[in-house]
Amino acid sequence: MIDVTKCKKCLSCIDVCPVLAIKENDGTVEIDRSICLQCGCCKSCCKTDAIVFKLQD
Repeated sequence: MIDVTKCKKCLSCIDVCPVLAIKENDGTVEIDRSICLQCGCCKSCCKTDAIVFKLQD
């Protein structure tokens, strides 16, 4: 999940995602949870700590 209040839309997370699960959509950045590996690459590069992983049901 991306915390939209923290995300500065730098888009660095899109560049590092190995499965292209992160997309920019209408001015927001979204993670496609159906293909996200939760590898942490995006979280590691996020300078504003806007990316939060939650356990999937």
